[in-house]
Amino acid sequence: MTTFDDREQAFEAKFALDQEQEFRATARRNKMLGLWAAEKMGLSTDSADQYAAAVVRADMEQPGDEDVFRKVAGDFKASGLTVSEGELRSKMDEFASIAREQIRAGE
Repeated sequence: MTTFDDREQAFEAKFALDQEQEFRATARRNKMLGLWAAEKMGLSTDSADQYAAAVVRADMEQPGDEDVFRKVAGDFKASGLTVSEGELRSKMDEFASIAREQIRAGE
């Protein structure tokens, strides 16, 4: 192999690792968001865990974060809670940062 081939493989491996870590961080963010939303809705511990899992699954519907946003916003509305779009998006960003830090730290 040439040095170029070695570098190419190293970049591909780094890209794959970065993608895997981002996927894990997104799933972790969604779980944290689901637990936060469940607490605001007053769900029991078991129901909160089930709800958080449902939020994680909701992210598989389409690319991006809008499917998660719509689910949580819709569930807040259905339970009679008023949470602004800004607050919800801010929580999503906050939990994303926390999740990325945790993944990088190996947690």
